[in-house]
Amino acid sequence: MTAKVRQLEKSEASITAVLDAGLALFSTQGYGATTLRQIAERAGLSVGNIYHHFPDKHAFAAAVAAEVRAEVEAEVARANAGVTDPVARIAGGMQVAARFALEQPRRATVLLRSQVPATRQTHPLNRGLKDDIEAALARGLLRPEARHVGLAYWLGLCQVLMTNLIETRPAPEDAAERLAEMLVLGLTGLGVPQERAAQTARNPDSA
Repeated sequence: MTAKVRQLEKSEASITAVLDAGLALFSTQGYGATTLRQIAERAGLSVGNIYHHFPDKHAFAAAVAAEVRAEVEAEVARANAGVTDPVARIAGGMQVAARFALEQPRRATVLLRSQVPATRQTHPLNRGLKDDIEAALARGLLRPEARHVGLAYWLGLCQVLMTNLIETRPAPEDAAERLAEMLVLGLTGLGVPQERAAQTARNPDSA
């Protein structure tokens, strides 16, 4: 193993350590109450090590949020495995987001408080949703405006729903009803016919 490879592995290990420490502290004591020094101490590294990889706390928090978003996207992929209908897949993403907010509100809050939300069409974490929207457009299931702004629209709805569920802590039956209503409003906004949207909202796993 060359010195360059060893240095690269050490650098990657330090990034992982500080991201894990940041997520743990942001989740327990909040963004505002957490300092980079606390994160560095928890990771067993120096503050300078964090600044070597991130220019400031906002950039670091965005990287932590991206880690949480990747976790959510992985769960969406698992939930949609075997689902071929693009409308059901789009709905499944919102279903996972709502469940994540209810079951892991602290981690969801870390994601929602990111200073740099990933809404670009080209962002790697948006590839699944982008592909599903394009597939639905190809089948004539969505209105043409969804081609350019459908992704940002759907991500926005998911984020607002997650925020609302965290803030209000509804009972399970109320949360399920709220999710169904958001799915109907969101899907019809994309251009899905009312009856199909309602059917998907009742059973997001199959349209």
